[in-house]
Amino acid sequence: MRLARTTGTTAAGRLGLVLLASAALVAVAPPPPATGAPAAPAAPGVTVEEGRLDGDVPRRILDDSGFDGVAPAFAASLRAAGSYGQAERAAVRHGERLWQRAVDRAQGRGPAGGQLSRDDDRPLYWARLAMTRELRAWHAESGLSEAAGTRLLERLESASRGQDSMTGGGAGDRAKGIKRIVVTGFDPFTLDRDIRISNPSGALALALDGTVIRTADGPARVETAVFPVRWGDFADGTVERALRRALPRADLFVTVSQGRVGRIDVERYNGAWRGGFGDNENVSETGLVPVEDPATQPQWTTTTLPYAAIAAAGTGRFPVYDNTSVTEIPAGGTAPVVRPGGPTPGSAARAGGGGDYLSNEIAYRATLLRDRLGLDIPGGHVHTPVLQFGPGNTDPATGTVSDPVFVQNRLDITEQLRTIVRVAAEES
Repeated sequence: MRLARTTGTTAAGRLGLVLLASAALVAVAPPPPATGAPAAPAAPGVTVEEGRLDGDVPRRILDDSGFDGVAPAFAASLRAAGSYGQAERAAVRHGERLWQRAVDRAQGRGPAGGQLSRDDDRPLYWARLAMTRELRAWHAESGLSEAAGTRLLERLESASRGQDSMTGGGAGDRAKGIKRIVVTGFDPFTLDRDIRISNPSGALALALDGTVIRTADGPARVETAVFPVRWGDFADGTVERALRRALPRADLFVTVSQGRVGRIDVERYNGAWRGGFGDNENVSETGLVPVEDPATQPQWTTTTLPYAAIAAAGTGRFPVYDNTSVTEIPAGGTAPVVRPGGPTPGSAARAGGGGDYLSNEIAYRATLLRDRLGLDIPGGHVHTPVLQFGPGNTDPATGTVSDPVFVQNRLDITEQLRTIVRVAAEES
């Protein structure tokens, strides 16, 4: 159907651009070479990410979680919309419902909705993509401007990722002595290598959102959000838009992504460099991290998390490291050098402790925002272990969507990160 009017609503970003922690962005090191056939090109009007929806694994994840009805319900609301305003309200309403449903499922509220483990982050990811695909199809027939379509996508994305509800809490929390903690995670990524992939940082965000952590200094309320694995969204300021409201009211923030096998890293230094590894749209970006006011952009930012206390605490089964290594081009030099003890004065960043991918970038952007806002709060990045399947199911060709080892690994990572957040709150 075509709407009677178009709108000139200005786009705040380019979420609709068709173009990827570390684990959520392995912001650390790129994974091993791909072993399967490359993903088929997306149909016209469908992004590379959305094009993966037609595979067997995404369909099974949606069916086995009960999230298969999310996109059809959203599509029905769009078809009933008679104006841009009605379509925008539908996008926000259904986006918020999806986020809350995923949070409730992860935290054991309501029906499990299928056989898939409750703690799984993948139903949220694939259901959101199914919704954005429906929105693109509706927009193509609506007669609305390109800017209006982009704005609708932005509203759906931010609502369904928990970003709109991440406000840092109300004044009542501080009056009651309740600390406020912001935690962020990422979507799954490297899906052309293993379409089954889950991101522990996304699962953590769902498990912690709205919960209260009991610390030695009293209760702390956690608000979370997840971010896309797409260079373009970061260049368009998605991190700053979400965190600019939340950080001034927070007592602590922790950005989280998937990193290295078998270990957790507290990343000491973050670098202002994009290393070019492909994102979830198979787009590559290399160069300085694009930020507002680049004239005052530092090459490095640093964590203010209590890294020594976190590394020393007995938080769980995975070893925890205070990671100080970076890659830099020294002042006056031309070639990259690895520095185990951190950057040297005047050097140019080529990789932070968290690498040169979007994990490093969210850490860089969040800590730069902290510094530019003049906030004296602890904050920084933590890398989770890589989430692995059990023996016999590691090959994507098996098509196994989940197994007991996979589920237990994700639960163990979530609980250890929950403890790390508590330690950070107590030591800050």
